[in-house]
Amino acid sequence: MPDEFERVAEVSEIPQGTIKVVKLGENEVSIANVEGEFFAFPNKCTHLGGPVGRGKLNGSVIQCPWHGSKFDVRTGAVVGPPATIPLKTFVVKVENNLVYLKSSDSNLGISEG
Repeated sequence: MPDEFERVAEVSEIPQGTIKVVKLGENEVSIANVEGEFFAFPNKCTHLGGPVGRGKLNGSVIQCPWHGSKFDVRTGAVVGPPATIPLKTFVVKVENNLVYLKSSDSNLGISEG
């Protein structure tokens, strides 16, 4: 079962320029729609564990609402401090207007704090 995908949302639930937080197993995962492409990452900032998926999305950059760390949702790369560790990213698949995440993607990152 390590290569199975889990349905987590419908495309219509994540309009362009928005984020939806979903459950994948026991964890929360954020899915961002950037110009019609979907990217997924943990809803846990690598700085101090803030709910990064509840932050502001500007283009492909998400800003954590707690301390302002910025990440590129396409790659997980840190593009603004105080975080220094990138976000993990998940494999996303879209089929028949449904969004799937790879269910084996369960390592949700670490906290620097």
